[in-house]
Amino acid sequence: MSTAELASSYAALILADDGVEITADKLHTLIKAAKLEEVEPIWTSLFAKALEGKDVKELLSNVGSGGGAAAAPAAGGAAGGDAEEAKEEAPKEEEKEESDEDMGFGLFD
Repeated sequence: MSTAELASSYAALILADDGVEITADKLHTLIKAAKLEEVEPIWTSLFAKALEGKDVKELLSNVGSGGGAAAAPAAGGAAGGDAEEAKEEAPKEEEKEESDEDMGFGLFD
C-alpha cells in the first residue's frame, strides 16, 4: 500500500471513530494536519466515494466473515442428511488429487 492509501485509510478510520461523515474535504484536512503533503486529492475523493453511505464500523466488524458465508448455512441449520453429503464430497476431492499424483504429474518433476 502506498503512503497516500494508508493516509486516506487512517483518516477515514479517525472520522468514522468520531462519528463524523467521511468526505474528501475532511479526509484531506486530516491528512494535511498529519503533515503529509505528498497525498494527492484524488485519493481522498476515491476513499470518500467508496465509503459514501457505508458504516465503516460495520465493515470493520465483518472483516473476517467474508469467506465463511457459504459454510455458515450448512453448519448452522444442517440436517443429518446434509452433513453426510458434505462429508461424502470431501473424500471425492481428495481422491481426485491423489489420482493426479498417480499419473506422474508433480510440482517438482
